[in-house]
Parts: sequence; structure tokens; C-alpha cells
Amino acid sequence: MDLASEELQFLSIPDILKESVSIPKQSPKTFYLITLTLIFPLSFAILAHSLFTHPILSQLQSDPVGFSSDWSKLFIFQFFYLIFLFTFSLLSTAAVVFTVASLYTSKPVSFSSTIAAIPSVFKRLFITFLWVSLSMIVYNIIFLGFLVLLVIAVDTQNVFLFIFSTVIVFLLFLVVHVYISALWHLASVVSVLEPVYGFAAMNKSYQLLKGMTGMWFVLVFGYLAVCGVINVLFGSIVVHGGDDYGVLARIMVGGFLVGVLVIVNLIGLMVQSVFYYVCKSYHHQGIDKSALYDHLGGYLGEYVPLTSSIQMENLDA
Repeated sequence: MDLASEELQFLSIPDILKESVSIPKQSPKTFYLITLTLIFPLSFAILAHSLFTHPILSQLQSDPVGFSSDWSKLFIFQFFYLIFLFTFSLLSTAAVVFTVASLYTSKPVSFSSTIAAIPSVFKRLFITFLWVSLSMIVYNIIFLGFLVLLVIAVDTQNVFLFIFSTVIVFLLFLVVHVYISALWHLASVVSVLEPVYGFAAMNKSYQLLKGMTGMWFVLVFGYLAVCGVINVLFGSIVVHGGDDYGVLARIMVGGFLVGVLVIVNLIGLMVQSVFYYVCKSYHHQGIDKSALYDHLGGYLGEYVPLTSSIQMENLDA
């Protein structure tokens, strides 16, 4: 199916997933190398970091005051873990979105060309990520303010009212958090495929989500939920299951869960790439393949300015 065809606007969630899963078959070697070098380290780090932090946290719980060096180790480890996490997350996004777009425009696809394009793509994604992070910080400050007001305004003696109010506030927090995450995922694709990034990419993402918010919310929430389940299973069996499971069983389960998370992350990146085209189709917008071809070539130093820079117009597939 042509990713820019009008038929995309009628795709259901299962159809989007099916379309996303089929994309790596078009260039299996490239996606295999992307998965091995970028998505696997990211997935492994997400799960394995708890193996290193668990002993430190256990030590701090036994004596939270007497081990200042343990606090230092924890903060240093978490700092470098977050840097690694966000770096490989952006690298994986850049690689997958660029490769999918190259396949769509019939641009020659290879792992080396994808890696060559990543530095330029990464800068755009990083600026967009900074804007999303700023939005998250502002939102979290507002949320904490609401929590303080809740404690002050609600009668804590009325247990039912207090619990009900707390649940409502946290549900609202969850909904907005998932929405901002959804906005970020789509804005990341926009940052690669269109000549905008940062706040402009977020605004473009917001415009594209109009009329498609419910479907994208379900997809992003489903992705986060599956990742959450994998993390819980890894923590309960591999990290904390030493008394109930043997070493071999924990290693096997851990390896299996890492493999599952790798697949989930790869499909998730495919889905966000496909969903961009679904949104364009829903709004009756097409993509000028020749302009997109040159836009992608610009990341490789091949750009020749055209009179039409990624004009969104209806095209026959």
C-alpha cells in the first residue's frame, strides 16, 4: 500500500499495525542493523538498569543516612542512564523515520546512508525534544500545584472524598501525560520529514492530530502499557525473583523480555512513521515525493533547492 494514498485515512488500528510490521521486509538488512546497533542497546538499557540500581537502593533502604557514597553512585548512574536513554531513543527514531521515508520515495536505502544522515536529523529531533521536555516540566509544576491545592481544599477527614479527588487528579495527569507523549512521537516524525522542528514541529503535530487524537491516544497508551508490563515482569522475576527462580531461569526470562521489548520498540517506531502518513491522508494532504526525496538528500549533503519544498498536495499513487 502506498503510504501517501487516500486509502490510509480509512485504516483501523489493526491495519496500521499490519502495515507497520510489513515495512522491514522491504529492506531487511538495513532494519536488522538498525535494530542490532540502536534499538537493542536502548531496550537492554531500559530493562537492565534496574539490575544495577536495585543493590544500591537496597543498601540505602537499610541505612539511608550512613551511605552518602551510595547516594552519589545512584545519582551519577541515573544521570548517565538518562543521557544514554534519550540519546539512543532519538537515534533510533531518526534512523527508522529516515529509512521508512527513503523507502517511500524510492531513495536507495542502506544502513550506511541512514547512519550518515543521523547527525543532521539528530539535531532537529533534539531541539524538538527540548521543547517537549519544557512542556513536561511546566505541566508537572502545574500538576504539583493542583496536588497542593487538593490537600489544602479537600477535607482529609473525609476519606472517600479525598481518595476520589486524588484518583480524578491522577487520571487527568495520566491522560495529559499520554497526550504530550503522543504529541512528541508525532512531532519527531514531523521534524525529520518537514522543514520544521522544535515548537513549530509540535504545533504541526497538534494540527495533524485533529480528528485523529483518539486513535493515536490508543496506540501510544497501548505502547506505554505493554512497555510497563514488560518492565514489571522483568523487575518481579529477574531483579527481585532471586528466591523463587534459579539463575538460569532468570537469565532466560530476562533475555526473552529484552527480545520482546526490542520488537515492541521497533514496531512502535514503525507505527509512528506510518501514522504520520495516515494523518496526512486524513486531512487530504499528500507529499510531493520529489521534494521529500531532496529534503532527505539534504541530510546527506545532496540537497538542491527546489521551488516546491515539501508541498502537501494530493497526488495519485
